[in-house]
Amino acid sequence: MGSSSVITPEDVLESLMNDGTIDSLRLKIINQLKANEELKNTTIKMAEQSKVLNTPGAEKQTKRELFDALRQELEAPVLEKASKSVWELILDSNGLGKEISDTVGRVYSRLSGREPPLFPPPTSETQPVKEAENEKGKERLKGKGKGKEKENENEKEGSNSKSKKRSFSDMREEGGVDEAAKKSDDLPHAKEN
Repeated sequence: MGSSSVITPEDVLESLMNDGTIDSLRLKIINQLKANEELKNTTIKMAEQSKVLNTPGAEKQTKRELFDALRQELEAPVLEKASKSVWELILDSNGLGKEISDTVGRVYSRLSGREPPLFPPPTSETQPVKEAENEKGKERLKGKGKGKEKENENEKEGSNSKSKKRSFSDMREEGGVDEAAKKSDDLPHAKEN
């Protein structure tokens, strides 16, 4: 599918079905419905107040007969309540509904050839948190006394290779420029032909 073709809702749905996303979302919805205490309590109350169970002679019926009669009486109202709960989950702008919207948006962007950014732009809520984290990081790097220097060295050793690199001015301050030069002289050099 090229970027010049029109992406239809059916294309997005097909992609979501093919990659297992629909099944994953369905499972999340089912699990949230199972955990919905209000829905459970409403269903129990409806069963306790049912005409089928409160009719004289109900205790003489078989379990299968009672189940069939209860199903006939309560299936529609219980499914209506469950349907309303599912729509609340789907339309929730913070929970599962947001996840569904974001997923559909990503798939649409991928199919249309416009990949979404890997990291969404910071929102006004996350910006102060990031600024506070940056300040903490700066304070930690400044370090006061020998204890902090050791801590900074340990952090450098434990991190990836890019963060192990030091600037020339840092090395000069630490006296590492001369050390690096001495170590370089000690290394065996390849013979030039």
